Amino acid sequence: MRPQLDFVHEFVPGNSNRTLLLLHGTGGNERDLIPLGRELDPNAALLSPRGKILENGMPRFFRRLAEGVFDLEDLKTRTLELADFVTSAVAHYKLTADHVVAIGYSNGANIGASMLLLRPEILRGAILFRAMIPLVPDSTPDLSSVHVWIGAGNQDAIIPTSETQRLVELLRIGSKRSATASLRSSLQSWCWN
Repeated sequence: MRPQLDFVHEFVPGNSNRTLLLLHGTGGNERDLIPLGRELDPNAALLSPRGKILENGMPRFFRRLAEGVFDLEDLKTRTLELADFVTSAVAHYKLTADHVVAIGYSNGANIGASMLLLRPEILRGAILFRAMIPLVPDSTPDLSSVHVWIGAGNQDAIIPTSETQRLVELLRIGSKRSATASLRSSLQSWCWN
């Protein structure tokens, strides 16, 4: 069976074995995070899909029922679909499968977190901006070889800090490591390695 590249996407070749999977927020597209990807790692390949769901004409990666309330069945389906796309893109573009790092913003960060929880073998790491807990998996994934950084505003009117902290705790349990937290002005960040 031939790989299915069934997402509109941008691919920028790199000259290292790392690939940054760029996941835009609501209303974004496959070009939005390309400059950020280049800034974060000028040598990495960049793979940037466009979310397939439209909400009031704006692309997203999965449906929501209301602000901060996700359609969990759609989230699970779309997470598996995105994971399959990444697997196909790795084969098609001849990328190193165990060096894919998700860079996600808001809706993109949430589907990136969902991939960590449902298909952890796809990602080696993640940088998630404005993420919240997308779902609670049936079993705790093994994230012992995954490095994660999560950034969130402690004054965010849409994403309560408690929701980001729940995500941090769930990922920390899967990683079997302790998370470190730091607070700088209005940005809360967590990371473990």
